[in-house]
Amino acid sequence: MSYKDYYETLEVARTASQDEIAKSFRKLARKFHPDVNHQPGAEDRFKQLNEAYDTLKDPERRKLYDRYGAAWKAISEGRQPPPGAENARFDFRDFGFGGAGGGASGFEGRDIGSIFEQFFGGRPTDGRSSRPRSRAPRRGEDHVAPLEITVEDAFHGGSREIGVRDESGQTTRLQVRIPGGVRSGQKIRLAGKGGPGAQGGPPGDLLLEVQLLPDGRFRLEGDDVHTVLQVSPWEAALGTTVTLQTLEGEVRLKVPPCSSSGRSIRLKERGYPRKEAGRGDLFATVQVVLPDALSERERELFEQLQQASTFHPRG
Repeated sequence: MSYKDYYETLEVARTASQDEIAKSFRKLARKFHPDVNHQPGAEDRFKQLNEAYDTLKDPERRKLYDRYGAAWKAISEGRQPPPGAENARFDFRDFGFGGAGGGASGFEGRDIGSIFEQFFGGRPTDGRSSRPRSRAPRRGEDHVAPLEITVEDAFHGGSREIGVRDESGQTTRLQVRIPGGVRSGQKIRLAGKGGPGAQGGPPGDLLLEVQLLPDGRFRLEGDDVHTVLQVSPWEAALGTTVTLQTLEGEVRLKVPPCSSSGRSIRLKERGYPRKEAGRGDLFATVQVVLPDALSERERELFEQLQQASTFHPRG
């Protein structure tokens, strides 16, 4: 039985916090997701990341893994560990069986069979019976996968089709209902789409962890949405009224005269839904842009402006 270093797989230290483990998993899952990374070995790396995260994300599973290594799963399922795990170190004191000195006195008055059942799912035999132990149905493991969507898509919500690859490499198309106003870190649960159950148990769930991506139009900071408003030099200098795209459609926005690049124009309660009630604000940041090339007349007018102006932008 080979030992897989899940900490090394997730590129974290053994002392990493649960948040650090989750953050590293999200980063690596984005990098090696088969839908975006078509390099050889990316799909296998993605599967390894999910296997490692499924174990370390749960504090109890992580504790078993830290103590028993490759035999942790057999113990957690109440099975006899696979061959090669005979020398695993069992510290019964962690389960309330050890005495003050760690000696045999800790087992006084206890049924040794019940101790065996706690670890291996059955009672010890006397060698006269080879009847297999009964195994209770066990629910499958929950799987976690990133769901990357833009701020605009997250604001509106709706249905989206995604492809999910199982351990055999087959892709299943699933319809996901995204609630409007969802935020980064929230999870959308797809019941029964996780790992298969054992001994007839039900399958686990698939948890899609939302990650909001800044796109070319909108960026989310807290409850406020930020966008860029491009204007010409004369519009910035003289002021104008322009059409601005918001999360809910187009609005008419007044640009004050003498608006330099970097100036923010605030639209109250046009931002993202707050968790409690209301909306954040929308900030349109002015960006003065020039044409790629000037006509002769444009150049002439700019030269006249240069000669007439007493403005010095650098002091």
